[in-house]
Amino acid sequence: MKRDSRLSGVLHCLLHMAELGRPATSEMLAAAMGTNPVVVRRVMGGLRDAGFVTSGKGHGGGWVISCPLERITLRDIHEAIGGPQLLSVGHRDDQPTCLVEQAVNAALGTAFRDAERMLLEHLERVSLARLARDFHGLLQERSRLGEEVHHGH
Repeated sequence: MKRDSRLSGVLHCLLHMAELGRPATSEMLAAAMGTNPVVVRRVMGGLRDAGFVTSGKGHGGGWVISCPLERITLRDIHEAIGGPQLLSVGHRDDQPTCLVEQAVNAALGTAFRDAERMLLEHLERVSLARLARDFHGLLQERSRLGEEVHHGH
């Protein structure tokens, strides 16, 4: 099963936008995500609808973050992009007639629900501001060590 990387990709874009200090075009963000600008516009549309970004047209236009990073959690972003499935594991058959498989599904279903609940609770506790601080900490450490830093696209 293919992994859904939209959350990771959009967080990557948002942090680049926070660092940029000016509007970011869909083309710029597509390059950062390694995707097509149409995909970026679709994802950013969900963020715009949630009030996290705005967009401007024309020369100097593009996407900008429209509220403080402290107020945006990873869970907020997850929900704004449609709440994609967090776990890629599942039942072999959702409606089994076999009693053994019914018992297996019941046990795994509980585990899956608990894992997803815990993951969503963790995403609720992490803000974009925290990710930005983590990035700056990594940047400072790499600079201190004299290592080359790659964070632009």
